[in-house]
Amino acid sequence: MKNRSEAREIAIKSLYKMDILKNAKVEYDIKEVIKEECEIQNDFVEELVQGILEHQKEIDQLADKYLKDWTLSRLNKVDQAILRVGIYELMYTNTPSVVAINEAVELSKKYSEEAVTKMINAVLDSIYHEEEKE
Repeated sequence: MKNRSEAREIAIKSLYKMDILKNAKVEYDIKEVIKEECEIQNDFVEELVQGILEHQKEIDQLADKYLKDWTLSRLNKVDQAILRVGIYELMYTNTPSVVAINEAVELSKKYSEEAVTKMINAVLDSIYHEEEKE
């Protein structure tokens, strides 16, 4: 793995896979799921995934608060994972806000439709401007 952008993509794939397994009521080990996506151990990937799972309730509530006429549960699982990574980085890490938003938008461009990418950008921008004031 070359950089944090790739690490974010691995985190998204891992979160997606865990969501599928959870919905199918299949038990899984978080570290094993990450290991399947990332051959070498990566602290940043683990921090993202563990942090998102630990704060998922708060992250999902923030997403729902800023999604206009939508809820997080209406987005597909990949878009949910992308939005969760972006919100987690904005709210719980030292990643510069512009980087967290840009990285989520770039991942969304790769995996989503243009309308969803715009929605993700708007939600993260709103969180940045509203929540960071508090």
